[in-house]
Amino acid sequence: MKIDWKRKLTSRKFWVALAGFVSGLIVAFGGGDDVAGTVSGCILAGDSVLGYLLGSISVAVLACRRLYGADVRTRGSGNAGATNVARVFGMKAGILTFAGDFLKTAASMLIGAWLLGEAGKCIAACACLLGHCWPVFFGFRGGKGVTVSAAAALLLDVRLFLILVAVFFLVFYFARTVSVCSITAALTYPLAMLLLGDTSLPMLLTGVFVAVLVCFLHRGNIRRLLSGTEPKFKAKKQDK
Repeated sequence: MKIDWKRKLTSRKFWVALAGFVSGLIVAFGGGDDVAGTVSGCILAGDSVLGYLLGSISVAVLACRRLYGADVRTRGSGNAGATNVARVFGMKAGILTFAGDFLKTAASMLIGAWLLGEAGKCIAACACLLGHCWPVFFGFRGGKGVTVSAAAALLLDVRLFLILVAVFFLVFYFARTVSVCSITAALTYPLAMLLLGDTSLPMLLTGVFVAVLVCFLHRGNIRRLLSGTEPKFKAKKQDK
């Protein structure tokens, strides 16, 4: 049975869940009943909301509407991400989308780091990822979070980013299927953090969050992989 995610995410339950998410972060990191704890909690809530709103800027949708007069979510896989943009409109459009998603993630995390240090940076990364996948400005239909996750890895630890890039392209060399690369890299995310040895708890929780969410969003790809119907990646050739 197909789930109507747009209807679910625009319902009251979604906002209750979002409020619960922010409240949980306040309890975990805001701390205490004193004034300092309250201020910290308010800053944390602002960090979360700002990260979500920045993540909700769907570069794929905006770029494709502007350049091609089309909504990429009605083409190809229906995903508002760099891979589908490249598959439908070509590598130049895909690279533009990748760069835009990378920059919005970097912006949200740098603001988070400025506000609350490492914890703020991690919270902003998770919030940006949620906004990218379920953008409030575009009917809660977004991407699958791969580029955002990669950008988050770079800002969390350059070593982590290099490991994930190596895993992604190594798998792509053999599989030629982006979904397999993305899922493998997502699963590697928290494992690589543990192997690095000096990962903080906020970073590790971010890694687990990324792994779970990216794999969840690729559940359709997993079904197609199991049935042997998942297509290989092939970018559209640019018109001369």
